Amino acid sequence: MKLNDLRDNEGATHSKKRLGRGIGSGSGKTGGRGVKGQKSRSGVAINGFEGGQMPLYRRLPKRGFNNIFAKSFAVVSLARIQAAIDAKKLDAKEAVTAEALVKAGVIRRVKDGVRVLSDGDLKAKLAFDVAGASKAAIEKIEKAGGSVKLPAQAAAE
Repeated sequence: MKLNDLRDNEGATHSKKRLGRGIGSGSGKTGGRGVKGQKSRSGVAINGFEGGQMPLYRRLPKRGFNNIFAKSFAVVSLARIQAAIDAKKLDAKEAVTAEALVKAGVIRRVKDGVRVLSDGDLKAKLAFDVAGASKAAIEKIEKAGGSVKLPAQAAAE
C-alpha cells in the first residue's frame, strides 16, 4: 500500500451543499433558509432563546460559587513515589520536592504545589519538602523513618 492509494470508504463523506446556485440545484434563491425573518439573515445565532419563554438558564436556581483563592495541588500517592524509587527514577538520598517529582516523571506539572496522600506503602526513608500532606501520609512517612517539611511549619520556624 502506498500513501497515494489511501482513500476514505465509499459513502463516508458527503459533498457539501452548494447553496444559492440556481433554482435547478434545489437549494437556490433562499438557500434552504425559508423566507425573510431573523434566521434567514447572516450573523444570527440565537442560542438559549426560547421564543420569549423564560430560558432554562434563568429558570434554574443559582448554586455555589467559584473560589478565586482556591489552590489546585498536584496529588501524589505514596505508592507512586515508592514505584519511582524502585524504578530508580527518584533518588532516596535527596529531598523529595515538586521539581524532583516532575523530573522523575511522577507528576506532569507543579500547579500550586504537591500534596502527598497515604495511598500505598512506603519502604524508603525519605525527606519530603512539599506543599501539603494528609495526616495518614505523614504518619506512614515518619513510620518509615522519613520526615515531612510543610510551608506552614517553615513559616512557624
